[in-house]
Amino acid sequence: MKTTKKISLHTPQSGVMLLEALIGILIFSLGILAMVGMQVIGIKVATESRDRTEASNLASQLIGEMWTQRGVNNVNLPGFAYAGAGAPPAPLATWVARVNAALPDAANFPPIVTVAAPVWTVINVPVANLGTQITVTLRWKSPSDTAAHQYSMAAYIN
Repeated sequence: MKTTKKISLHTPQSGVMLLEALIGILIFSLGILAMVGMQVIGIKVATESRDRTEASNLASQLIGEMWTQRGVNNVNLPGFAYAGAGAPPAPLATWVARVNAALPDAANFPPIVTVAAPVWTVINVPVANLGTQITVTLRWKSPSDTAAHQYSMAAYIN
């Protein structure tokens, strides 16, 4: 009588390669998810940077416009004052429309333009006029933000 030896296909290490493959896929998937997360953060940072740059440009444009429209002894500057409530004064209407178009949700956070009285300083006598202090404050809120952003620029016009 012949005895046959049965060969088993299942060894104590069977399934290890499948487990290694699944772990490899898991590590690869986590790497891809991390790269996607970094991409999202990069886009958010770039958008915030663009908004800050746009706010800076808009504030500079207004101060430049106020400089050219100041009149003799800065007589026209108080007409640019805007507390951010109600309709903007006539000299600011076009500029406020540009702000609302350029910055997200800026219509709900109107800009504020303050025009302070001329500032005088004494430097080794005589008295020097530094000019009228102008402060332009722009505010906006991106859809993903919980609080509004703010950018302020101050200048003296004399």
